[in-house]
Amino acid sequence: MTANAAERTDLQAQMHELGDAAVAAGRGLATASADAKETALRQAAAALRRNVESLKAANARDLETGRERGLTDAQLDRLELTDGRIEGMASGLETIAALPDPVGAELARWQVPTGLDIARVSTPIGVIGIIYESRPNVTADAAGLCIKAGNAAILRGGSESYHSAGAILECLHEGLAAAGLPERAVQRVPTTNREAVGVLLTMDSHVDLIVPRGGRGLVERVKTESRMPVLAHLEGVNHSYVQASCDPAMARSVIHNAKMRRPGICGATETILIDRDAIASHLPGILDDLAEAGCELRGDATIQAADSRVAAATEADWDTEYLAPIVSVKAVDSLDEAVAHVNAHGSGHTEAILSGDDAPARTFCERVDAAIVMVNASTQFADGGEFGMGAEIGIATDRTVPRGPIGATELTSYKYVVRGTGQTRA
Repeated sequence: MTANAAERTDLQAQMHELGDAAVAAGRGLATASADAKETALRQAAAALRRNVESLKAANARDLETGRERGLTDAQLDRLELTDGRIEGMASGLETIAALPDPVGAELARWQVPTGLDIARVSTPIGVIGIIYESRPNVTADAAGLCIKAGNAAILRGGSESYHSAGAILECLHEGLAAAGLPERAVQRVPTTNREAVGVLLTMDSHVDLIVPRGGRGLVERVKTESRMPVLAHLEGVNHSYVQASCDPAMARSVIHNAKMRRPGICGATETILIDRDAIASHLPGILDDLAEAGCELRGDATIQAADSRVAAATEADWDTEYLAPIVSVKAVDSLDEAVAHVNAHGSGHTEAILSGDDAPARTFCERVDAAIVMVNASTQFADGGEFGMGAEIGIATDRTVPRGPIGATELTSYKYVVRGTGQTRA
């Protein structure tokens, strides 16, 4: 056996041992009480707060390596753990802990003419594999949601966040241990070897669902190679559409936030659509604010003619998730044209309309094909935490359910419980 073949065999053995442990731990977690899961999450949150300095030290190692690798400012921003982001992870776990237990909920119940009483009851999925890139907070968010839903988790974060994710995982293990739950209910792939992802995607005897959270390349690879069902989180080519009926001050405020609050997240607006009859009244203030914040402006011929700071947009711009302080701007003649552009170029993530008129806003919501549609609000609210879920494992952009922010409830399946009084079938 060659050295490379031996390494692959060792990796497969290591990954399968990980899977065996996840299956065993998942069985214990699936029947854990609501109180035990709540305790685990609250104690994990407390551990995060106790270990802020060690978390930041681990993160500093990742940031230093990231700079050496030439990560962009946007990538470094996604990677960084600040005091506020650590507190956000902790408070997110506490919010998840306080939610109703999604396991064992009676989703529906009815009787049939034979006298059978039929109930649909929520259950854990089993073992969930989560593959994500450089945002270390996903470690806490994904694990917390899986614990709440009674699922074991195998996490594979990006190599850029390896040390940060490891430090967060230690806090999660503290919480599980404090609640008397199996620590191996949450594990991570213990190597940065990219071949481990390929092995994980074949482990259908251990893993019940794969969730990729990252760029198009990652998602497409997972969809192609996975032997398990895939809950896809695709890119956010999001639009904010400004109608002339919208209050100009509101438009300025919402657009600035939607683009510039955190340009590197999937909920950021990447394209602004604006009614032609709103260009004179609304566009100057919007572009002034964006330019002052350092945003690069690209636009069609109409937008260029209205503002000399705007560079020419190419056809590729309308389909680009910049994840950076760059925005494309297009003039439209009507609501119909705006909807057509969104449905042709959007990624099914989040779309917004800014309007002072309820009728077109309702039409936009009905006709736009996206997991999330906003009315008079920033696209950056596209987040499970902002939806009251505590956190999210991603934004599912496929048309199948679940769709949109994936919280604990969305990480459950169901079974039918049928009660009879001795019935037999004719």
